[in-house]
Amino acid sequence: MTHLFEQLSLRGVTLPNRIALSPMCQYSAENGFANDWHLVHLGSRAVGGAGLVLTEATAVTAEGRISPKDLGIWSDEQIEPFARIVRFIDQQGSVAGIQLAHAGRKASVAPPWENRPGALPETEGGWPVAAPSSIAYDEGCALPEPLSQEDITEIVEAFVQAARRACQAGFRVAEIHAAHGYLLHQFLSPLSNQRNDRYGGNFENRTRLLRDIVSAVRGVWPENLPLFVRISATDWTDGGWDLEQSLTLAGQLQSLGIDLIDCSSGGNLPHAAVPVGTGYQTAFSERIRRETGIKTGTVGMISAPAQADHIIRSGQADLVLLGRELLRDPYWPLRAARELGQLPPWPVQYLRAAPAHTPGRLPEADYGSDRV
Repeated sequence: MTHLFEQLSLRGVTLPNRIALSPMCQYSAENGFANDWHLVHLGSRAVGGAGLVLTEATAVTAEGRISPKDLGIWSDEQIEPFARIVRFIDQQGSVAGIQLAHAGRKASVAPPWENRPGALPETEGGWPVAAPSSIAYDEGCALPEPLSQEDITEIVEAFVQAARRACQAGFRVAEIHAAHGYLLHQFLSPLSNQRNDRYGGNFENRTRLLRDIVSAVRGVWPENLPLFVRISATDWTDGGWDLEQSLTLAGQLQSLGIDLIDCSSGGNLPHAAVPVGTGYQTAFSERIRRETGIKTGTVGMISAPAQADHIIRSGQADLVLLGRELLRDPYWPLRAARELGQLPPWPVQYLRAAPAHTPGRLPEADYGSDRV
Protein backbone atom coordinates (compact mmCIF):
# COMPACT_ATOMS: atom_id res chain seq x y z
CA MET A 1 0.00 0.00 0.00
CA THR A 2 1.37 3.42 -1.00
CA HIS A 3 2.18 5.78 1.87
CA LEU A 4 3.20 9.42 2.36
CA PHE A 5 6.93 8.71 2.21
CA GLU A 6 6.90 6.53 -0.87
CA GLN A 7 8.49 7.95 -4.01
CA LEU A 8 6.33 9.29 -6.84
CA SER A 9 7.59 8.94 -10.40
CA LEU A 10 6.24 11.31 -13.05
CA ARG A 11 7.80 10.91 -16.50
CA GLY A 12 11.56 11.24 -15.92
CA VAL A 13 11.27 12.86 -12.48
CA THR A 14 11.03 11.01 -9.18
CA LEU A 15 9.82 12.87 -6.09
CA PRO A 16 11.39 11.46 -2.90
CA ASN A 17 8.01 11.55 -1.12
CA ARG A 18 4.38 12.62 -1.60
CA ILE A 19 4.69 15.97 0.22
CA ALA A 20 4.72 19.23 -1.74
CA LEU A 21 4.97 22.87 -0.73
CA SER A 22 1.83 24.45 -2.13
CA PRO A 23 2.32 27.72 -4.07
CA MET A 24 1.85 30.64 -1.67
CA CYS A 25 2.35 34.26 -2.63
CA GLN A 26 5.04 36.02 -0.60
CA TYR A 27 4.52 39.54 -2.00
CA SER A 28 8.23 40.17 -1.59
CA ALA A 29 9.61 40.59 -5.12
CA GLU A 30 10.79 43.75 -6.84
CA ASN A 31 9.85 44.01 -10.52
CA GLY A 32 9.14 40.28 -10.49
CA PHE A 33 12.68 39.24 -9.51
CA ALA A 34 13.25 36.44 -7.00
CA ASN A 35 15.52 37.51 -4.13
CA ASP A 36 17.01 36.30 -0.85
CA TRP A 37 13.57 36.01 0.76
CA HIS A 38 12.49 33.49 -1.88
CA LEU A 39 15.76 31.59 -1.58
CA VAL A 40 15.32 31.15 2.17
CA HIS A 41 11.55 30.59 2.04
CA LEU A 42 11.70 27.91 -0.64
CA GLY A 43 15.08 26.55 0.39
CA SER A 44 13.98 26.00 3.98
CA ARG A 45 11.15 23.75 2.85
CA ALA A 46 13.60 21.70 0.80
CA VAL A 47 15.91 21.40 3.81
CA GLY A 48 12.83 20.39 5.81
CA GLY A 49 12.18 17.42 3.55
CA ALA A 50 9.37 18.40 1.16
CA GLY A 51 9.63 16.22 -1.92
CA LEU A 52 8.39 18.96 -4.26
CA VAL A 53 8.89 22.68 -3.66
CA LEU A 54 6.64 24.88 -5.81
CA THR A 55 7.11 28.61 -6.22
CA GLU A 56 4.25 30.98 -5.64
CA ALA A 57 2.08 32.02 -8.59
CA THR A 58 4.69 33.41 -10.98
CA ALA A 59 3.33 35.88 -13.51
CA VAL A 60 3.92 35.27 -17.21
CA THR A 61 3.47 39.01 -17.90
CA ALA A 62 3.96 42.08 -15.76
CA GLU A 63 0.24 42.82 -16.06
CA GLY A 64 -0.55 39.29 -14.91
CA ARG A 65 0.76 39.84 -11.39
CA ILE A 66 -1.67 39.93 -8.49
CA SER A 67 0.29 42.74 -6.86
CA PRO A 68 3.36 44.79 -7.76
CA LYS A 69 5.30 42.57 -5.33
CA ASP A 70 4.62 39.26 -7.10
CA LEU A 71 7.21 37.02 -8.72
CA GLY A 72 7.43 37.07 -12.50
CA ILE A 73 9.12 35.22 -15.32
CA TRP A 74 8.37 37.45 -18.30
CA SER A 75 12.00 38.42 -18.90
CA ASP A 76 15.17 36.45 -19.57
CA GLU A 77 16.83 38.55 -16.87
CA GLN A 78 14.63 36.81 -14.30
CA ILE A 79 16.04 33.37 -15.10
CA GLU A 80 19.27 33.43 -13.08
CA PRO A 81 17.70 34.48 -9.74
CA PHE A 82 15.40 31.48 -10.09
CA ALA A 83 18.28 29.23 -11.15
CA ARG A 84 20.10 30.08 -7.92
CA ILE A 85 17.09 28.89 -5.92
CA VAL A 86 16.64 25.77 -8.03
CA ARG A 87 20.29 24.78 -7.52
CA PHE A 88 19.88 24.99 -3.75
CA ILE A 89 16.65 22.98 -3.76
CA ASP A 90 18.29 20.31 -5.92
CA GLN A 91 21.22 20.09 -3.51
CA GLN A 92 18.81 19.16 -0.71
CA GLY A 93 17.35 16.25 -2.67
CA SER A 94 14.02 17.94 -3.38
CA VAL A 95 12.49 18.75 -6.76
CA ALA A 96 11.92 22.38 -7.74
CA GLY A 97 8.68 23.33 -9.47
CA ILE A 98 7.20 26.60 -10.70
CA GLN A 99 3.59 27.71 -10.96
CA LEU A 100 2.90 29.83 -14.05
CA ALA A 101 0.03 32.26 -13.70
CA HIS A 102 -1.91 35.28 -14.90
CA ALA A 103 -4.23 37.07 -12.46
CA GLY A 104 -6.67 38.55 -14.98
CA ARG A 105 -9.32 40.66 -13.26
CA LYS A 106 -7.79 39.94 -9.84
CA ALA A 107 -4.57 41.76 -10.77
CA SER A 108 -3.28 45.14 -9.61
CA VAL A 109 -4.03 45.00 -5.89
CA ALA A 110 -1.90 45.80 -2.84
CA PRO A 111 -0.23 43.06 -0.76
CA PRO A 112 -2.82 41.73 1.73
CA TRP A 113 -1.09 42.97 4.88
CA GLU A 114 -1.50 46.55 3.68
CA ASN A 115 -5.27 46.08 4.20
CA ARG A 116 -6.21 48.10 1.13
CA PRO A 117 -8.97 46.19 -0.66
CA GLY A 118 -9.91 46.95 -4.22
CA ALA A 119 -7.98 48.20 -7.22
CA LEU A 120 -4.56 49.75 -6.74
CA PRO A 121 -4.45 53.17 -8.44
CA GLU A 122 -1.98 53.58 -11.27
CA THR A 123 -0.45 56.47 -9.32
CA GLU A 124 0.51 53.91 -6.66
CA GLY A 125 1.91 51.26 -8.96
CA GLY A 126 -1.31 49.74 -10.29
CA TRP A 127 -2.24 49.05 -13.91
CA PRO A 128 -5.33 48.41 -16.08
CA VAL A 129 -6.61 44.84 -15.82
CA ALA A 130 -8.08 42.49 -18.43
CA ALA A 131 -10.38 39.47 -18.29
CA PRO A 132 -12.67 37.35 -20.47
CA SER A 133 -15.54 39.80 -19.91
CA SER A 134 -16.05 43.23 -18.43
CA ILE A 135 -17.15 41.94 -15.02
CA ALA A 136 -15.38 43.16 -11.87
CA TYR A 137 -14.40 40.60 -9.26
CA ASP A 138 -16.13 42.52 -6.46
CA GLU A 139 -17.37 45.93 -5.46
CA GLY A 140 -14.47 48.39 -5.51
CA CYS A 141 -12.37 46.18 -7.78
CA ALA A 142 -11.22 47.31 -11.21
CA LEU A 143 -13.57 46.87 -14.15
CA PRO A 144 -11.55 44.75 -16.57
CA GLU A 145 -11.17 45.29 -20.28
CA PRO A 146 -12.33 42.22 -22.28
CA LEU A 147 -9.42 40.47 -23.98
CA SER A 148 -9.31 40.58 -27.77
CA GLN A 149 -8.28 37.65 -29.95
CA GLU A 150 -4.89 39.31 -30.38
CA ASP A 151 -4.58 39.68 -26.60
CA ILE A 152 -5.41 36.00 -26.11
CA THR A 153 -2.81 34.96 -28.66
CA GLU A 154 -0.21 37.03 -26.84
CA ILE A 155 -1.11 35.44 -23.49
CA VAL A 156 -0.71 31.94 -24.92
CA GLU A 157 2.72 32.94 -26.19
CA ALA A 158 3.57 34.48 -22.79
CA PHE A 159 2.91 31.12 -21.11
CA VAL A 160 5.09 29.40 -23.71
CA GLN A 161 7.99 31.80 -23.18
CA ALA A 162 7.60 31.56 -19.40
CA ALA A 163 7.84 27.77 -19.63
CA ARG A 164 10.96 28.09 -21.78
CA ARG A 165 12.57 30.35 -19.17
CA ALA A 166 11.52 28.02 -16.35
CA CYS A 167 13.24 25.15 -18.13
CA GLN A 168 16.39 27.23 -18.55
CA ALA A 169 16.32 28.01 -14.82
CA GLY A 170 16.36 24.26 -14.11
CA PHE A 171 12.82 23.68 -12.83
CA ARG A 172 11.78 20.06 -13.28
CA VAL A 173 8.03 20.52 -12.71
CA ALA A 174 5.80 23.23 -14.15
CA GLU A 175 2.24 23.90 -13.06
CA ILE A 176 -0.29 26.00 -15.01
CA HIS A 177 -2.52 27.95 -12.61
CA ALA A 178 -6.16 27.64 -13.66
CA ALA A 179 -7.70 28.01 -10.21
CA HIS A 180 -8.66 30.49 -7.49
CA GLY A 181 -10.41 32.98 -9.74
CA TYR A 182 -7.36 33.97 -11.76
CA LEU A 183 -7.42 34.43 -15.53
CA LEU A 184 -7.74 30.83 -16.74
CA HIS A 185 -10.37 30.05 -14.10
CA GLN A 186 -12.20 33.22 -15.18
CA PHE A 187 -12.45 31.76 -18.68
CA LEU A 188 -13.65 28.37 -17.37
CA SER A 189 -16.54 29.68 -15.27
CA PRO A 190 -19.76 30.92 -16.92
CA LEU A 191 -20.12 33.36 -14.01
CA SER A 192 -17.05 35.32 -15.12
CA ASN A 193 -17.01 34.45 -18.83
CA GLN A 194 -19.91 35.89 -20.81
CA ARG A 195 -18.20 36.04 -24.19
CA ASN A 196 -20.05 35.09 -27.36
CA ASP A 197 -17.01 34.16 -29.44
CA ARG A 198 -15.00 30.92 -29.63
CA TYR A 199 -13.73 31.48 -26.06
CA GLY A 200 -17.13 31.79 -24.40
CA GLY A 201 -20.54 30.15 -24.10
CA ASN A 202 -20.45 26.37 -24.06
CA PHE A 203 -18.00 24.13 -22.22
CA GLU A 204 -15.72 23.55 -25.22
CA ASN A 205 -15.35 27.28 -25.81
CA ARG A 206 -14.82 28.22 -22.16
CA THR A 207 -12.09 25.61 -21.77
CA ARG A 208 -10.43 26.46 -25.09
CA LEU A 209 -7.86 28.94 -23.74
CA LEU A 210 -6.62 26.54 -21.08
CA ARG A 211 -6.39 23.72 -23.60
CA ASP A 212 -4.56 25.98 -26.05
CA ILE A 213 -2.06 26.97 -23.36
CA VAL A 214 -1.54 23.39 -22.21
CA SER A 215 -0.92 22.24 -25.78
CA ALA A 216 1.48 25.09 -26.48
CA VAL A 217 3.40 24.71 -23.21
CA ARG A 218 3.60 20.93 -23.56
CA GLY A 219 5.15 21.57 -26.96
CA VAL A 220 8.13 23.39 -25.43
CA TRP A 221 8.31 21.76 -22.00
CA PRO A 222 10.68 18.78 -22.21
CA GLU A 223 9.01 15.44 -22.81
CA ASN A 224 10.72 13.89 -19.79
CA LEU A 225 9.47 16.57 -17.36
CA PRO A 226 5.98 16.53 -15.81
CA LEU A 227 3.39 19.24 -16.33
CA PHE A 228 0.62 19.93 -13.79
CA VAL A 229 -2.56 22.01 -13.89
CA ARG A 230 -4.14 23.46 -10.75
CA ILE A 231 -7.91 23.80 -10.97
CA SER A 232 -10.68 24.94 -8.70
CA ALA A 233 -12.94 21.89 -8.91
CA THR A 234 -15.99 24.00 -8.08
CA ASP A 235 -17.05 27.62 -7.71
CA TRP A 236 -19.28 26.57 -4.77
CA THR A 237 -22.12 28.48 -6.44
CA ASP A 238 -25.06 27.31 -8.55
CA GLY A 239 -24.58 28.00 -12.22
CA GLY A 240 -20.81 28.20 -11.96
CA TRP A 241 -17.92 25.87 -12.63
CA ASP A 242 -18.47 22.50 -10.92
CA LEU A 243 -17.04 19.05 -10.35
CA GLU A 244 -18.77 17.45 -13.33
CA GLN A 245 -17.13 19.96 -15.67
CA SER A 246 -13.83 19.43 -13.84
CA LEU A 247 -14.03 15.70 -14.52
CA THR A 248 -14.54 16.25 -18.24
CA LEU A 249 -11.75 18.83 -18.34
CA ALA A 250 -9.35 16.53 -16.48
CA GLY A 251 -9.81 13.83 -19.10
CA GLN A 252 -9.12 16.32 -21.88
CA LEU A 253 -6.02 17.67 -20.15
CA GLN A 254 -4.68 14.17 -19.65
CA SER A 255 -4.92 13.55 -23.40
CA LEU A 256 -2.95 16.77 -23.98
CA GLY A 257 -0.04 15.59 -21.83
CA ILE A 258 -0.89 16.78 -18.32
CA ASP A 259 0.53 14.44 -15.67
CA LEU A 260 -1.27 15.60 -12.52
CA ILE A 261 -4.34 17.66 -11.64
CA ASP A 262 -3.77 19.77 -8.52
CA CYS A 263 -7.26 19.99 -7.02
CA SER A 264 -8.34 23.07 -5.11
CA SER A 265 -11.62 25.00 -5.19
CA GLY A 266 -13.28 28.42 -5.05
CA GLY A 267 -11.73 31.84 -5.46
CA ASN A 268 -13.72 33.12 -8.42
CA LEU A 269 -16.54 34.69 -6.42
CA PRO A 270 -15.94 36.80 -3.32
CA HIS A 271 -19.00 35.70 -1.35
CA ALA A 272 -19.29 31.99 -2.17
CA ALA A 273 -20.18 29.81 0.82
CA VAL A 274 -17.18 27.49 1.03
CA PRO A 275 -17.49 24.73 3.67
CA VAL A 276 -13.90 24.97 4.84
CA GLY A 277 -12.85 22.17 7.16
CA THR A 278 -10.43 19.29 7.56
CA GLY A 279 -9.95 17.57 4.23
CA TYR A 280 -12.79 19.48 2.59
CA GLN A 281 -11.28 19.20 -0.91
CA THR A 282 -10.05 15.62 -0.91
CA ALA A 283 -13.31 14.33 -2.40
CA PHE A 284 -12.51 16.28 -5.58
CA SER A 285 -9.06 14.77 -6.04
CA GLU A 286 -10.32 11.29 -5.18
CA ARG A 287 -13.14 11.36 -7.72
CA ILE A 288 -11.06 12.87 -10.53
CA ARG A 289 -8.35 10.29 -9.85
CA ARG A 290 -10.80 7.39 -9.77
CA GLU A 291 -12.92 8.34 -12.78
CA THR A 292 -10.22 9.58 -15.17
CA GLY A 293 -7.14 7.63 -14.10
CA ILE A 294 -4.99 10.77 -14.00
CA LYS A 295 -2.83 11.40 -10.94
CA THR A 296 -4.08 14.08 -8.58
CA GLY A 297 -2.89 16.30 -5.75
CA THR A 298 -4.99 17.69 -2.95
CA VAL A 299 -4.65 20.76 -0.76
CA GLY A 300 -6.47 22.59 2.02
CA MET A 301 -6.62 22.24 5.81
CA ILE A 302 -4.21 19.31 5.90
CA SER A 303 -2.06 19.49 9.01
CA ALA A 304 -1.72 16.14 10.82
CA PRO A 305 0.80 13.58 9.55
CA ALA A 306 -1.71 10.74 10.01
CA GLN A 307 -4.27 12.70 7.98
CA ALA A 308 -1.83 13.27 5.12
CA ASP A 309 -0.73 9.64 5.17
CA HIS A 310 -4.36 8.45 5.11
CA ILE A 311 -5.05 10.57 2.01
CA ILE A 312 -2.28 8.72 0.15
CA ARG A 313 -2.98 5.25 1.58
CA SER A 314 -6.72 5.45 0.82
CA GLY A 315 -6.20 6.62 -2.75
CA GLN A 316 -7.71 10.07 -2.34
CA ALA A 317 -4.70 11.63 -4.05
CA ASP A 318 -1.18 10.87 -5.21
CA LEU A 319 0.35 14.05 -3.77
CA VAL A 320 -0.44 16.12 -0.67
CA LEU A 321 0.24 19.84 -0.98
CA LEU A 322 0.70 21.74 2.27
CA GLY A 323 0.36 25.50 2.57
CA ARG A 324 -0.19 27.09 5.95
CA GLU A 325 1.18 24.07 7.81
CA LEU A 326 4.53 24.39 6.01
CA LEU A 327 4.54 28.12 6.72
CA ARG A 328 4.21 27.33 10.41
CA ASP A 329 6.75 24.52 10.35
CA PRO A 330 9.26 24.20 7.47
CA TYR A 331 10.40 20.89 8.95
CA TRP A 332 6.94 19.32 9.04
CA PRO A 333 8.02 16.44 6.74
CA LEU A 334 10.80 15.41 9.15
CA ARG A 335 8.41 15.53 12.10
CA ALA A 336 5.76 13.64 10.12
CA ALA A 337 8.26 10.93 9.23
CA ARG A 338 9.10 10.40 12.88
CA GLU A 339 5.42 10.17 13.85
CA LEU A 340 4.72 7.73 11.03
CA GLY A 341 7.73 5.53 11.71
CA GLN A 342 9.57 6.45 8.53
CA LEU A 343 13.24 7.33 8.23
CA PRO A 344 13.84 10.16 5.77
CA PRO A 345 17.36 11.54 5.34
CA TRP A 346 18.06 14.44 7.68
CA PRO A 347 20.46 17.17 6.53
CA VAL A 348 23.90 16.18 7.79
CA GLN A 349 24.21 19.61 9.42
CA TYR A 350 21.22 18.73 11.64
CA LEU A 351 22.10 15.12 12.54
CA ARG A 352 22.87 16.03 16.15
CA ALA A 353 19.20 16.96 16.57
CA ALA A 354 17.81 13.95 14.73
CA PRO A 355 15.84 11.25 16.55
CA ALA A 356 17.99 8.51 18.03
CA HIS A 357 16.86 5.93 15.44
CA THR A 358 17.80 8.06 12.42
CA PRO A 359 20.40 6.34 10.21
CA GLY A 360 23.70 8.22 10.22
CA ARG A 361 22.90 10.07 13.43
CA LEU A 362 26.12 11.18 15.09
CA PRO A 363 26.99 9.33 18.30
CA GLU A 364 26.97 11.46 21.43
CA ALA A 365 30.77 11.41 21.66
CA ASP A 366 31.05 13.09 18.27
CA TYR A 367 29.02 16.16 19.09
CA GLY A 368 32.00 18.06 20.45
CA SER A 369 32.17 20.68 23.17
CA ASP A 370 29.64 22.93 21.43
CA ARG A 371 26.80 20.40 21.49
CA VAL A 372 23.33 21.67 22.37
